[in-house]
Amino acid sequence: MPEPLSPLPDTRLSGQVIAVTGADQGYGRIVSMVLARAGANVVLIGDLAETLAAHASAIEGAGGTAIPIKADVGVPLDWRSAQDRILEIFGALHGIVHLADKRAHSSFTMLSEAEWMDLFNCNVKSSVAIAQIVRRHLRGTWLTIIGPHLNETGLHVAPQRGALGGLVEQAHLEELRANLVLPGRQASGDEAQDLPVADAVLALALPELRHLGGNLIRVPLSEPPRAPRDQPTPLELHFR
Repeated sequence: MPEPLSPLPDTRLSGQVIAVTGADQGYGRIVSMVLARAGANVVLIGDLAETLAAHASAIEGAGGTAIPIKADVGVPLDWRSAQDRILEIFGALHGIVHLADKRAHSSFTMLSEAEWMDLFNCNVKSSVAIAQIVRRHLRGTWLTIIGPHLNETGLHVAPQRGALGGLVEQAHLEELRANLVLPGRQASGDEAQDLPVADAVLALALPELRHLGGNLIRVPLSEPPRAPRDQPTPLELHFR
């Protein structure tokens, strides 16, 4: 369950409208919660309407502001539609946090062309499309990309990180402020363990750091503690 907001409201992002893609899973959940705790109006974007709505309700219940929008950001027209909807509701979109961290389920050697293209579309193509659409229609809106985590191995990962890194490093040529965050590992689902990634995104969202762009930020993370094996799991207890 999400923790309640601090008794003393955090207003560092008050008035800011920030969209988070992949907000119903992985790092998207903790990032969107932390941004809402800091006072941002958070737009939750993802593929599953029910989980988005449940997460929005959790944020609202904790004292934040969030609305869900179902969209496949791998499709540029879907992103543009979501962006237009955000502008209809709030009249502004100050920042975007884009989850470009889809993982392969095969080794490099066994990766099929269809799997590679899916990775490329979800991680690289979507990032370029969002950057282009923002540059055309929303000058001044910042973009923070969360890329494939650093424990992800395989030769197919390097071209993705390289493409995303090149995008953010050269974004200034188009007067676009973009940064890349690379978590040390896959999201654990434990808020305390994954919080450093959300803190990095929050720092980049602060108005006083609006001059920072073109950065590749590696976020070291400890491995989540494992439950001792002498303790039965809930599933084991169920079958006893």
